[in-house]
Amino acid sequence: MSNLTDMEIFARVVGAGSMSAAGREMGLSPAVVSKRIRRLEDKLGTRLLQRTTRQIAMTEAGQGFYERVVAILASVEEAEAFVSRGSAQARGTLKVAAPTSFGRLHIAPHLSAFLEQNPDLSVNLDLDDGFVDIVGEGYDLAIRIAELSDSSLVARRLAPVHRILVASPDYISRHGTPRSINDLAENHVCLAAANQDPWRLVGPNGLESVRTAAPVKTNSSEVVRECLLAGVGIALRSTWDIGPELREGKLQIILSEYRASKDVGLHAVYPSRRFLPAKVRVFIDFLAALYGSSPYWDAGLDEWLNNPQRTHAAS
Repeated sequence: MSNLTDMEIFARVVGAGSMSAAGREMGLSPAVVSKRIRRLEDKLGTRLLQRTTRQIAMTEAGQGFYERVVAILASVEEAEAFVSRGSAQARGTLKVAAPTSFGRLHIAPHLSAFLEQNPDLSVNLDLDDGFVDIVGEGYDLAIRIAELSDSSLVARRLAPVHRILVASPDYISRHGTPRSINDLAENHVCLAAANQDPWRLVGPNGLESVRTAAPVKTNSSEVVRECLLAGVGIALRSTWDIGPELREGKLQIILSEYRASKDVGLHAVYPSRRFLPAKVRVFIDFLAALYGSSPYWDAGLDEWLNNPQRTHAAS
């Protein structure tokens, strides 16, 4: 009980009627209780208690001080209870940062269900493909698609991320299908945003790199996606980004034996594991249950990879 304030000890002494009784309640010796009361009186510059061998009595100053101390301690207890309730229940505003395309495709459409489950919450969702300083910019958490490096932040893996080579049927009809990595690098248009060059792929011969070359230069992954669908070239894309286009035959898998090399995953990143607010916990749990180890956007992935020339997914 060493974390008790002198004011709390004073109130306990008055309530118990003696220093010995108060000491037994608090697990402190009478000598310690007496020392703490003297320290409080010295700080205030007045005597609060009249001491006898068997009991204590409050002075006039002590009586007035006691009434105010009881009110203060009650307010502190109420404040602590309020914070505890806030930590146990999901309420308030949840500030989330997420990559632009992923947030638009796989977070925004599910917010209605999340908010229905958590009616006391509101969500501030900021979409940005740049690095976000979670602590400095006041975010509760961020969604990141990356191979995370060590940091002071806490990360929970929400789902795997598979990246594959794809092209539109129009591009394939005009340029043919690459027969090998060398053919891909030497004879085809390889679309990539500025930060995605070179491609590092793992295939039958282990790790191989492909320098991208295209008539379009951009820093936007969404521009690459639109060029891909328009038949400009071949791109390395995450399955969460192109699942519907694969199902509808708008895209086909190229060199299906190759995958992106990095162990990239979808993660929820937040500042600390201690005292995790309920609003953060319920959102992370919601996304983990929604995506999981076999996320919905990968439905039929094995079949697509084994049949790269197919134009429609099986029903």
